[in-house]
Amino acid sequence: MANYKLLNSVHYPENLKSFNSAELRQLADEIRDEVLDVVSETGGHLGASLGVVELTVALHKVFDTPNDIIIWDVGHQAYPHKIITGRRNRLRTIRQGGGLSGFTKRSESEYDPFGTAHASTSISAGLGFSVAYHMQNKTRYVIAVIGDGALTGGMAYEAINHAGSLGYKLIVVVNDNEMSIDPPVGALSSHLSDLANGDVESVAQEKQQKQSNNKTSIFEQLGFEYRGTVDGHNIDDLVSELESVRDAEEQKPVIVHILTEKGKGYEPAEKSADKFHGVGQFDRETGKSQKKLANVPSFTKIFSDSLIKEAQLDPTIVGITAAMPSGTGLKSFANIFPDRTFDVGLAEQHGVTFAAGLAAGGMKPFVAIYSTFLQRAYDQIVHDVAIQNLPVRFAIDRAGYVGADGQTHCGAFDVAYLGCLPNFILMAPADEAELMHMVATAVAMDEHPTAFRYPRGSGLGVELPMRGEILPIGKGRILSEGTQVALLSYGLPLEECLIAKDQLENLDISTTVVDARFAKPLDKDLICYLASHHELLITIEEGSIGGFASQVLSLLIENGFMDSSLKLRSMYMPDLFLDQDKPENQREIARLNHTHIVEKVISSLEDSSVQNFFDSFALSSVS
Repeated sequence: MANYKLLNSVHYPENLKSFNSAELRQLADEIRDEVLDVVSETGGHLGASLGVVELTVALHKVFDTPNDIIIWDVGHQAYPHKIITGRRNRLRTIRQGGGLSGFTKRSESEYDPFGTAHASTSISAGLGFSVAYHMQNKTRYVIAVIGDGALTGGMAYEAINHAGSLGYKLIVVVNDNEMSIDPPVGALSSHLSDLANGDVESVAQEKQQKQSNNKTSIFEQLGFEYRGTVDGHNIDDLVSELESVRDAEEQKPVIVHILTEKGKGYEPAEKSADKFHGVGQFDRETGKSQKKLANVPSFTKIFSDSLIKEAQLDPTIVGITAAMPSGTGLKSFANIFPDRTFDVGLAEQHGVTFAAGLAAGGMKPFVAIYSTFLQRAYDQIVHDVAIQNLPVRFAIDRAGYVGADGQTHCGAFDVAYLGCLPNFILMAPADEAELMHMVATAVAMDEHPTAFRYPRGSGLGVELPMRGEILPIGKGRILSEGTQVALLSYGLPLEECLIAKDQLENLDISTTVVDARFAKPLDKDLICYLASHHELLITIEEGSIGGFASQVLSLLIENGFMDSSLKLRSMYMPDLFLDQDKPENQREIARLNHTHIVEKVISSLEDSSVQNFFDSFALSSVS
């Protein structure tokens, strides 16, 4: 560890309780330097953590953690918190296999009372803690630190509405840095700016001045005491304000509005468009990435470029994102079609129903949201899109394993949670050219809602067409035809299936490889043909149980293959939340690469026992 005079003496929050003002400022400087040093080596979420260093020190100075609890929203800003709470010696393992999570995580530390990797949850959770402690006659302070970007999520306002009516003492720190992953949007962002600029009067000021034309903060109108604004990089002001809130006798929820700068103290981050939100390894002196950029474009870029091409020909195409224009590729779309791009903030529920209204009104909305974030809008998908059979197009990014972001961002469930819905068409490209075809297919589909999933990271480097072709709905393709074993792939695993096929052919096992393309509707004729002409049929997908394999199993049972001699096996994600690691290691742990496909084929062919389809399906992922 570096020779930090004060930081080396701080192992847990109680170690900084005796520090004076000057020492707290020095400690903050040392923590900022440590975060910068670590993340330059490991990569991770840098800008948000640099912006809350002083706030972190002040919170742990004023409150008695872990008896008092701090909920960070979102948890990627908690690197300084991890340093102070006994995890500094492991910080260089962050976001790596077997290492620290990049977010707060209950199982990691008693100082992480609530896991927060998806935004806008802290006030709801904090209110739950407050009520629980009140009902048990426990005196414990609850602090929810929520970024201004997370305040664009409707769940935060549901919680504020509830907290304001209950009146328990919940402390909400609004970390206003005018930048989440991308700049925050909407009227609330403007309201925060008005508050910061003194353009909105407090309730107390309004009463004192008796001027009916003065506006008050939305928080006060909803039952909170509003305190702000506070310089979030001035430790003396932060400590003073937090102590005042802590010691106030009035029992009501409080908003403490602080102003911070994302990337504070590191010039390259301060000047960067995204304030170094998420970075790989970089040269600390220059701020330049040390990772060589691949020449192969990412799936996200292919989606973006394809949608732009289609939109140039079809003026009814619009793009919708939930505070992620950069992450989903819609930023490039917005640069060309600013009036046809809508960033709804961290409000996936609203975004989906907004898209449903657009579709009902005659437009062609493409909703670009990560697989795990789309989970937040499931009722809207069911009630507002599927039941009404509206042609909303869902571009589902980050499908499958995502590496360092771990459990909370792993796109495991979208095939299962969409595949059970009537009217939906589900697609998954095996490569970037197929993704182009699926974008074109979605544009042409005006009768039903469509969804296509694609992974994080670079494509495979295949040759790309000038424009995507419209695929026949529900039809797969045979890439290699054999006689003994059929490998039926959905999405990206096709590449592993082709490698496995070559290895199996070397073992004189004649192998067919099929790209299903569609999980719904399935290619009934093709799948029944495979079942009739092969000894063994294996489905392979990078998704959870209940997804593509379930659709195939149901089809075969309904078409009389239950009593045949066919051996049916399935390979999908194991029934657990897999921790962060490199994607290739995650696939190895999940037994979803070509080596495991070959092992599955050999073990299945050697199994002479007669099992019905139910047994084979239940045992397929653990054999």
